[in-house]
Amino acid sequence: MPSVPPRERLLAAAMDYLGTRGISDLSLRELAEALGTSHRMLIYHFGSKEGLLTEVVRAVEAAQRDTWNELVADETLEPADRPRRLWQRVSDPALEPYVRLFFEIYGQALQGREPATALLDGDIQSWQRATAQGFAAPGADADTVARLGVAVTRGLLMDLLATGDRAEVNKAYNLFLTWYEQATTPAGTKPSDG
Repeated sequence: MPSVPPRERLLAAAMDYLGTRGISDLSLRELAEALGTSHRMLIYHFGSKEGLLTEVVRAVEAAQRDTWNELVADETLEPADRPRRLWQRVSDPALEPYVRLFFEIYGQALQGREPATALLDGDIQSWQRATAQGFAAPGADADTVARLGVAVTRGLLMDLLATGDRAEVNKAYNLFLTWYEQATTPAGTKPSDG
């Protein structure tokens, strides 16, 4: 069995730790101690605490896109079932620390703070491409609907974190899915009851 490179091993350990602890008031030294390494090794591999947190966000986003790509490839799913399944995953309470981290680091990126700005490079476009591939309707403006899907999902995740009102947020997402299914169902066919 090939050994895992130290950087990947530290990243995986940081993801596990941050998923249970969160990041508030966490110093690089505390994080290094929890991971069984030194702060110097974390700086060596990630440049800074912010660099490590950015890489955690990138890894979580990549895993979510992989999940989405698997859902798109699953031909047994109706088009509206794909985002429903993804929503169930990304809105799972177990992922809440990562969602909070995403918004915190993304906010830094929008302020132009390094190394967080790396998150902006192709982020929306990568989700847009992956989402547009899931459309079945010929002639649908897949790119625009995909962009809207990304915006709605992220906006409702922020709403969920801010309000904690899971029932109302899920209700809003289901309303979006009703529209989404209509937008992605070829003319002359009936949307599923989902």
